[in-house]
Amino acid sequence: MPTTTTIQRPIKKLLVANRGEIAIRILQSVRELPNSPETYGLYTSNDSTHISLGRPNHAIEIPSPATYMDVSALVQLAKDRGIDAVHPGYGFLSESPEFARQMWEQANCMVIGPESNILETTGDKLEAKTLAAKFDVPVLSAMTSPSQNVDDIGMFANKVGFPIMIKAADGGGGRGIRLVREAAELQTAVQRCIAESPSGKVFAENAAVDGFKHIEIQIIGDGKGGVKHVWERDCSMQRRFQKIVEVAPAVVADRSTVTQVIAAAMRIAQGVHYLGLGTFEFLVNVDKKEFYFLEINPRIQVEHTISESIANVDLVHEQLLLAQGLTDHTADLPTTADANPPSRFSVQLRLCAEDPNAGFSLSTGNITKAKLPSGNGVRVDSHIVRGAVVGSDFDNLLAKIIVTASSWQSVVVKARRALEDTEIFGVKTNLSLLRAIVADREFESGTADNQWLEKNVPRLLELGDKIGEGIQKLNTSLPAVDDSAGQTSGGGAVGGALLRKGNAWSLSLSPVEASEEKAVRNHHVKIEKVLRNDFPDTLSAVVAISTSGAGSQTYKMSLESTDATQAAVNSKHKKGDASNKEHIILPMNGKLVEMLVEEGEEVKEGQVIAFVRQMKMELEVRSPRSGMITWALELEDEEGDDVEQGVLLAVLKDERSSDARMHKL
Repeated sequence: MPTTTTIQRPIKKLLVANRGEIAIRILQSVRELPNSPETYGLYTSNDSTHISLGRPNHAIEIPSPATYMDVSALVQLAKDRGIDAVHPGYGFLSESPEFARQMWEQANCMVIGPESNILETTGDKLEAKTLAAKFDVPVLSAMTSPSQNVDDIGMFANKVGFPIMIKAADGGGGRGIRLVREAAELQTAVQRCIAESPSGKVFAENAAVDGFKHIEIQIIGDGKGGVKHVWERDCSMQRRFQKIVEVAPAVVADRSTVTQVIAAAMRIAQGVHYLGLGTFEFLVNVDKKEFYFLEINPRIQVEHTISESIANVDLVHEQLLLAQGLTDHTADLPTTADANPPSRFSVQLRLCAEDPNAGFSLSTGNITKAKLPSGNGVRVDSHIVRGAVVGSDFDNLLAKIIVTASSWQSVVVKARRALEDTEIFGVKTNLSLLRAIVADREFESGTADNQWLEKNVPRLLELGDKIGEGIQKLNTSLPAVDDSAGQTSGGGAVGGALLRKGNAWSLSLSPVEASEEKAVRNHHVKIEKVLRNDFPDTLSAVVAISTSGAGSQTYKMSLESTDATQAAVNSKHKKGDASNKEHIILPMNGKLVEMLVEEGEEVKEGQVIAFVRQMKMELEVRSPRSGMITWALELEDEEGDDVEQGVLLAVLKDERSSDARMHKL
């Protein structure tokens, strides 16, 4: 039964309300439309590469990153510019019924995607589960309403047993999700999920994890009950419930269960007269022929690329045509669940700016070198170029490497080669992890479940480092690439700026609001010796500084790029000593929101001792071993302290030491 009135009309002016690779992807498809509409793109002062690469007709600078999610500001922008359609890409806006409603009611502007009432039903995880059950789709036992109370979650756990999954009712992108296997983990997990949920409301459901794959179905609905599908994607390669590697179609010997899953997704989409692209997600155990509905993502997904690759279709193009009520180009896509997938496989590898040796925390800086793969069957969606800034305001996705071939074995071999050809300098990345995943036999066999990556991270990182060493050994034996081509070859020359002994600058400093009576301070800065030059990441040198009216003084100068706030850099919190095994040191920048230990408390190896908020997620800091806390950092602000990497969190005395209780910092 239809639940929405479809809005479809020609588009004259289109706003792309997103950034990064997805903004480029949308703008490219718009420019290929018949009678292509005028396009508008958004950017901030330090994040504009997607504008240069996507080439909208009009580029609008917005005051801050927060504007991307400011519904009122975007509605006003649409009204002022006469914009009649908005493509939100993926993320918060794409799933917001309020955004779609306000755009239509206040600006006469449609949002590309499902209508607001469909978003209300499908975007809320509990509502979506109820919807699935109405169409006889298996669902996991779950709470019937969200809660902010740990006791409510505990009562549910006592009823159904562990393990359970705690989820933000309105979460996404891996945020607000925790797997709880025992009661001792419950309170902390609930608190963290609530903190990461936009509404502060969570629910719990039975967990189907061990042996289950994360399978999602790509749906295209015409808004009238007509539904086609682009087969399935296997998104089981996840870390902290964030997808890292995706495969289409799933590598399974028996497709009977997958066919049932596709049929279930189509029943739901047909029943609500779904319009546009949608991803219907399930947990599937192929061996047991068992599956459960998980959620609906009523938008284009980050991993849509692999569905495009196997079906030879432009999904963004189809979105835009459907929004205008035009005949789509998907005539060759199936309308029945049992259609065999094309004789092609595709894999997407997400290259992210994160530090594997610091709990995969965000890594920031300037891209000093970006070498991305190419060749037959290799596609790269990316917004990064040399000099691009990777900061803490946005998602850490640098590039999506998509590899397609006629067989799964060929895809694996091609993916290994593509990652060998990839280099990023300026920030730390998960490249070594990706290399290890595609090199692993269990990944190649297609048997890995949705817990496999989490369980094997230490082993995979070790394997990835070994692979990287072999690649680097070969690279150093080959002729260097000319830096003028946009690559860097080391030696201190980055961005064409070579710093040498003897370089000197005249420097004038004066207050911005200086009165005419105030004299300008003139300085002379000369490099006496370059100690280390990885500028703009780091620079260490001996410099002589002379000031007008005073003599010259020599200093050792050290510069290091940082995304830490001024408050973090100026924090009075002590720095840890990496050589002192008793020091537990913060491995990342961020906001320290909670310390869970106090002086005199005994802790076990792996116990969570603190939480740091970074990119809207709360990351755990765990004790490296068992022992007694003899000193612990105290927060200065109850809302949390801005801190930078290297801050001393606690002093941990070995539990075997007889004088542990006597030790003080």
